[in-house]
Formats: sequence, structure tokens, C-alpha cells
Amino acid sequence: MEMQQIRYFLAVCDQGTITHAAQLTYVSQPSLTQAIKKLEEEMGGELFTRTRSGCLLTPLGRMVEANLRKIYKDLQATKAEAIRFTRLNTIPLRIGLMTTIGAQRLSPCLAWYQQEYPNIELELIVDSEASLLKQLDSGSLDLVISAPAQLPAAPYQSTLLYEERYVVAFSNTHRFNQLQKVDLKAIQSEPYLDRLNCELREDLKCICQSQEINLYAAYRSNSEEWILRMVQEGIGVALMPEYTLPKQATDISYRYLSEPEISRQVYAIHTNQTSAKSELQALIVNLSST
Repeated sequence: MEMQQIRYFLAVCDQGTITHAAQLTYVSQPSLTQAIKKLEEEMGGELFTRTRSGCLLTPLGRMVEANLRKIYKDLQATKAEAIRFTRLNTIPLRIGLMTTIGAQRLSPCLAWYQQEYPNIELELIVDSEASLLKQLDSGSLDLVISAPAQLPAAPYQSTLLYEERYVVAFSNTHRFNQLQKVDLKAIQSEPYLDRLNCELREDLKCICQSQEINLYAAYRSNSEEWILRMVQEGIGVALMPEYTLPKQATDISYRYLSEPEISRQVYAIHTNQTSAKSELQALIVNLSST
């Protein structure tokens, strides 16, 4: 199967006729027809039904169309990235961020990195930890920033970046604003906003059970943005990593959780292959020293 065959096939799909497809792809009708026939031979059957009004996809044609479009799209994206790399001399780095990692601590480091390494093109991908590690395995990512409950085993390497404590977040009009500290017992009397993506969620449940504390989850969400919005509106209170909160938030207050104090460690996770990149090592060193 050749890429030109796929290109001609998609042109016929989009234009509806051999004539218009040939005009679109700047090729003669016989050449396009021959390419389609070769593709049909490889696919094991006809891809189009020829009628007087044009070309209609057969069941086989409809089945393969989506995959062939994806193949062609991926190839075009790869070619565009290669051209950008060779012409602009840029080096792409793809960083995966676990959904609960806030920008407050990392964004100044990335700003410094952009100034020091202007030839680096950063792409930030936000996803679940499991999904990000799969992408790291496949080579789609160069680095994952996460707060794993357990450090992943070889072939992963983990570098500690920072530690952050958990805070109780609430609106500025909440009664907690008058307190110096807030513990779990105080939270159980308030509507609780449950963060479904919290990596310490199960540990928190165990702590509550051991202290006979019942946190009533008035709302649940897997979106940090929605949890913050509900906190702002005074719908309830939430337990969050301190750097998840917006730095300049004027309508959200917080207190560090006491009795017990809870914290998490944020790591840069990479493999032997990706860690060999000097530009990636520079980023890791900066993130861990800030």
C-alpha cells in the first residue's frame, strides 16, 4: 500500500467522482483509476461502486475509510513536524502532567526554561497517570510529572521535584476564614467537595475511618477546575494540594490541614532512553531545584 493510493482514495471519497478527484490531486484520470484498482487488489475487494452520477463507497470501502484517513492524517502531521524541525532547528519535548498537578509551582520553571532554551518546543499533555505512563512507554512522551502513590519500577526513573502539603480550600465568606487551623473533624460538619482524581483519596478514607470521621460528599468531580469553581461559589470545602490553588485567587482562602497533616511528593518520571537527552535533564534539574 502506497500513500499516494490512500491520497487518491480519499480524494474520490470527498469529491464523489474520478474526474473531480483527479483534478484535485493533479493527476490524470487513468493514473488515479489504476492506483485505486491496485489498492482494491490489496484490500481484497472493490472499494467503490461506479455509477453514472459518481462513485459510492462499498461496505468494504466504508469499513476501511476511517483507518485510511487516520493513517494519512498521521503521516501529514509527522511530515509537518519534521519540516518544522529541520527548518527552524527546534527540538520538541512532550511533557505529561497528571490531572491534579497545578501550574503554580511549575509555570515559573517553564518560563525560565523557555528563555534559556529558545530552540525547545514544549508540548504539555494533561491526562491520568496510567495513560501518561503508557504514552511514555510508547515514546509519545519524553517526561511525566506525577505524584504516584508508589514509585513505578524499572525501566522508569523517578526524580523528586518537590513536596506539597494538602490544604482545606473554602470561599472567603466561609466561617473557616476566622480559624487559625482546620482539621478533619471540622470538615465533617461542612458540605465536602470530593476530588475523584485525588491520588490520596483511598488513604484519606482510611484516615477518616480510623478517626471515626464521616466526610459527607455533597459533590464529586474529576475536574479540578470544577472543584475550584464550587469552592469559589461557597458550595462546599475541598482538600487540595497547595499548588493546585490559583496563586492570585481573591475569592478562595485556605488553611493547611492539621490533625493529621497530609502531603504528597511530586516526581519527574522518565526512562533511560529519554533521560539521555541533555535538554530534558536541564529541565528536570531546574524543576527539582526551584
